[in-house]
Amino acid sequence: MKCPYCGDDNTRVIDSRPADDNCSIRRRRQCDVCGKRFTTYEKVETVPIMVVKKDRTREAYDRSKLEMGIVRSCHKRPVNTDQIIQCVDSIESEVFNLGLREIESTKLGEIVMDKIKDLDEVAYVRFASVYREFKDVNTFMDELKKLLK
Repeated sequence: MKCPYCGDDNTRVIDSRPADDNCSIRRRRQCDVCGKRFTTYEKVETVPIMVVKKDRTREAYDRSKLEMGIVRSCHKRPVNTDQIIQCVDSIESEVFNLGLREIESTKLGEIVMDKIKDLDEVAYVRFASVYREFKDVNTFMDELKKLLK
């Protein structure tokens, strides 16, 4: 592993422990050249999943894109970073457990909306307004009515 500070590849592991509910390993490393310490995470490599978009194009699943969408919907809401990461982990776990190589963006969006609803109702409505492309106030109100039931 290359040192992020000096770029040398002589680093050693000084501590390892489980992270993310035993889904990954957190490793503390120290550079033998500059002596600085840094943290790395090791995860099981999964089969890459392709997302089939509405226009039938395909793109590789991108965790950071999912995170940013949720972060935007939670803007100025009482949701902390750990809750967002936990939500994304939960979404990923559900998607990977489907065992599919491709997932429709509509299916992925429904999974995301289901998880965000438990996170924060306002964030849910914000995400739904973009995802479902509300055309007018009536469709927006219909979604709110579903949420209130």
